[in-house]
Amino acid sequence: MSKICCFTGHRDVPEELTLAIYTELEAVLTELIEKEDVRNFRAGGAIGFDTIAALVVLKLKLKYPDIRLHLFLPCYDQDKKFNSFQKTLYGFAKDEADSVIYVQKNYSSTAMHKRNRALVDGSDFCVAFLRKSEGGTQYTVNYARRKGVPVIKLLDNK
Repeated sequence: MSKICCFTGHRDVPEELTLAIYTELEAVLTELIEKEDVRNFRAGGAIGFDTIAALVVLKLKLKYPDIRLHLFLPCYDQDKKFNSFQKTLYGFAKDEADSVIYVQKNYSSTAMHKRNRALVDGSDFCVAFLRKSEGGTQYTVNYARRKGVPVIKLLDNK
């Protein structure tokens, strides 16, 4: 039975860490695919780490065509404050994803938490880029741990 991996991470990714995150994430996902039979990946569609994760999964689909990218989005207009480059990447990820799930129609103060819980629920692994001990990423990591989902932290020693 194939397994599921979700992602959580900060929107603000320091430019100097982007390549290191991408490289480590690609290695971690390759191991999950080859050793743990992970075939489904869930990303939240936000700028920053979510975008990097979606792009890595799409790249790995070239080598592993049976893997799937599922975008779990908080609402229909999540990208309304994205700049044009961010909107382009977001649109690309949405177009290439195997499925797009909207947690709710309109934005609300609880939309992101609902999306984050939906990402974790049913997942077998959670890959995180976590640098702060507060905020949505920390909440999601804590939620995953409470649900018994193993969390793999990227750049944990950097």
